[in-house]
Amino acid sequence: MQLSMYQRFHQCRKAATRLQCAWIPTLVSKHTRLLNTRPDPGRCSSFRIPANSNLAGRRHIGSLSSGDFGASLEQPLSRTIYGHSEGEQMFGFHDIDYHLFDYLSDDQGKLSITKFLQALRTTGLRESDPRLKECMQNLNSVQTEIIDIDSVQNIYIDRETFRECIADNIVLIAKAFRNQFIIPEFVQFTQRIDELFWRAKANTQGQLASYIPQLTRFNPESWGLAICTVDGQRYSLGDAYDPICLQSISKPLTYAMVLDEIGPDVVHQYVGQEPSGQAFNTISLDPMNRPHNPMVNAGAVVICSLLKQGMNLADKFDYNQQKLKLLAGNEYVSFNNSVFLSERQTADRNYALGYYMKEKQCFPKGTNLHELLDFYFQLCSVEITCDSGAVVAATLANGGICPITGVKVLEPYCIRDTLSLMLSCGMYDYSGQFAFKVGLPGKSGVSGGIMLVVPNVMGIFMWSPPLDHYGNSCRGIQFCEDLVKSFNFHNYDNLRHTPRKMDPRTFQVDSQANIVVNLLFAAYNGDVTAIRRCALMGMDMSHADYDGRTALHVAAAEGHTPVIKFLLEKCNCSPFLKDRWNFIPIDDAKRFKHTETVELLQLYMQREKDKQRLQGNLNYEEIPTNSKTS
Repeated sequence: MQLSMYQRFHQCRKAATRLQCAWIPTLVSKHTRLLNTRPDPGRCSSFRIPANSNLAGRRHIGSLSSGDFGASLEQPLSRTIYGHSEGEQMFGFHDIDYHLFDYLSDDQGKLSITKFLQALRTTGLRESDPRLKECMQNLNSVQTEIIDIDSVQNIYIDRETFRECIADNIVLIAKAFRNQFIIPEFVQFTQRIDELFWRAKANTQGQLASYIPQLTRFNPESWGLAICTVDGQRYSLGDAYDPICLQSISKPLTYAMVLDEIGPDVVHQYVGQEPSGQAFNTISLDPMNRPHNPMVNAGAVVICSLLKQGMNLADKFDYNQQKLKLLAGNEYVSFNNSVFLSERQTADRNYALGYYMKEKQCFPKGTNLHELLDFYFQLCSVEITCDSGAVVAATLANGGICPITGVKVLEPYCIRDTLSLMLSCGMYDYSGQFAFKVGLPGKSGVSGGIMLVVPNVMGIFMWSPPLDHYGNSCRGIQFCEDLVKSFNFHNYDNLRHTPRKMDPRTFQVDSQANIVVNLLFAAYNGDVTAIRRCALMGMDMSHADYDGRTALHVAAAEGHTPVIKFLLEKCNCSPFLKDRWNFIPIDDAKRFKHTETVELLQLYMQREKDKQRLQGNLNYEEIPTNSKTS
């Protein structure tokens, strides 16, 4: 059966919606120059899996039969994307590897491993991602075998080799290239993050922490930041790989572990949930003789006493380290013994706080205070980097499931309670202002670190040693405040009516296109109600498509007089707007012989010219009453 152009168009539209193939034009346009370059025989080599390779003979994921795409599997991909004849099938996960190869390969039917990895990085995935382990091992195996044969700079592989290499991780790779991650336009998002990062870098305010001697030795110019989304998209800037101590950032993590172990009912018999309104190291308790919350020193020490009460100190520390490793996706977690010794040596106030709480019977029976405080100092001296800290934050954002390993580390209710307390109590005496200005759960430490969680979206970890008088990183606070000014991440941002803020969870191009398409289709259908709805939503009623055609052009071409009247009278649209061919709306009305529409437009054009003449604007004097078409 021969399909009409109209039918093929709608088939394409439905298929594109179902498959979410919006990544294809972006990716192809970005890599056109690279993919159309022929391999240099002197610098590169193609490769096919040898029969004795460890990849040979493996089962293909979603192998295609000869009937899947007509008589030949080598037909142009444009036909697969933009329309298909009877008997052809649109593709899904099972054959995405086949089409991905075509989109990235050169005109000789070979694909550069380097270019594939570069394209993968633009989606936010890293080669070190555990979810891509098999794919990376296979690609490395291929590269090793070919390099043993011939020394080359670029290695090209054929279709079957490529499909074998990515088969084990095809679901994740397909999701990445189809832009189905939480941040679909990751490159554009990171460009804005770059701007905010360097703006905060210029902030030279603040002083280094002085009460722990080891912390005074940091470089005040240090500034690092890392991001990890709930889909495992990663981005790092500056000193993101420098080891830093968690300090107070360990408090919400330990609290979540204890919640997961013994439950909130038991935990909150020993510690409250209210902001204290006092300094984090104040020697005070609430009216029930409990620490006010787990984010102040008193509360954190009590929480440490509840963690694995039957274990000795060494086993308890190992347990905490293993949990942190899981939260960080097995990335960098270590321990700084010099900071631990330095902190223990200057811990008079914490000892005073401990003895005060012991006198008030705040601890479980049998608690050894000196061992407990040593354990607390150890947790504060645990080292991470911004890069691994971002994964920890992303695990909290993802409900306790590590985004790069898929391991469920903590129960969702533990994360919910932890984030609630981070929002209300996580930033020392600045917590109220931070909740007001930033509106996101955060936790800071005197080492200069800040862990920020955007629930269900991403985790951000930043570090800069200079602190304000509250004990928070000056650069980190500025970045957080600038972040919510640029993106609608604040808990109480309206997702629909904050036009000056970007929503990185949506396609910016798609959002703009939807506005124009809705407006033009309403004009095409003569739907005054829909046009009125668009106007009430604050749309620019003179919005044009890529050909410069506005709703007024479309309504004039269709002869919808009520729509034209509404656009001209109520929306003050200009009847002189030109499309890319320099046609104004009256030209379309004349072309399709809508006499009534022509007369109406002539009337409004004359009114507009008279109005401009009275206002002294001579621009409209040059526009003749008779348009370019007759």
